[in-house]
Amino acid sequence: MSTALNGSNEIYYEISGSGPALLLLHSFLCDGEMWREQVGPLSEHYRVINIDIRGHGQSSAADRPLDIYDLVEDVVAVMDNEGIASATWAGLSIGGMIALRAALTVPDRVSALMLLDSHAGTETGFKKFKYKAMVAAAKLFGIKPLLPKVSKLMFGQHTLQTQPELVRHWKDKFATMPLVSIANMVDALCQRDSLKTRLGDIPQAALVLVGEEDLSLPPPCSISLAERLPNASLEIVKQAGHLSSLEQPKAVTAAMLQFLRGRQTAMTEHRNDPIRSS
Repeated sequence: MSTALNGSNEIYYEISGSGPALLLLHSFLCDGEMWREQVGPLSEHYRVINIDIRGHGQSSAADRPLDIYDLVEDVVAVMDNEGIASATWAGLSIGGMIALRAALTVPDRVSALMLLDSHAGTETGFKKFKYKAMVAAAKLFGIKPLLPKVSKLMFGQHTLQTQPELVRHWKDKFATMPLVSIANMVDALCQRDSLKTRLGDIPQAALVLVGEEDLSLPPPCSISLAERLPNASLEIVKQAGHLSSLEQPKAVTAAMLQFLRGRQTAMTEHRNDPIRSS
């Protein structure tokens, strides 16, 4: 359990295992617990740094306006605090948006990408209106009346029907996030820039993964992302919605490990190739 400072912002994170560095960045409304099923298997082979994004979990509240690039700086502060020059960045939803922007603004700090249920484009006008209306309603009535609607955005239909305890646990957690952090994070998401025309400038290997039942950022968002990245593979997870790492943890963990092992194999072959190394 550690913290790093970016200005006055404390960023909380936990480290498990040893080996090549792997950063985990969760979704909006969640915290590092979102990766609870992945941390153990991943930390058997990697140094896993599981970060609470600003405004979430045990990190500082997002109590003033910010953008996603500010969150990139938070993660770099964690890397600097731990003496990590470069790492694989794994992010779900806003976590993936942070990782993509890191690949463009601090490319030397990004060795590979795992982008789960994420998006490279801007938010649609309709969704901006809907999300800001939900924030306005939360300011008037609190977040609890909105939790059923939020749950349908975060979990797939299969999960809602078959894993009620999981949904209930996370609904309770969603309700603990300070409203000021919710409002500022929604603004950051709604105001994000499009990266679509810049994705060709990201050479790092990338795994793009999406739940087939994701309503927040549906599969076409990830399919387009994988098509535009020069070195990406795509995985569509069955019976999963937006929080795929929680809904189908075995499938997500297996895909992550397969990607990482493939990266290690490719790097080993590259080093052992006498033509390339001469």
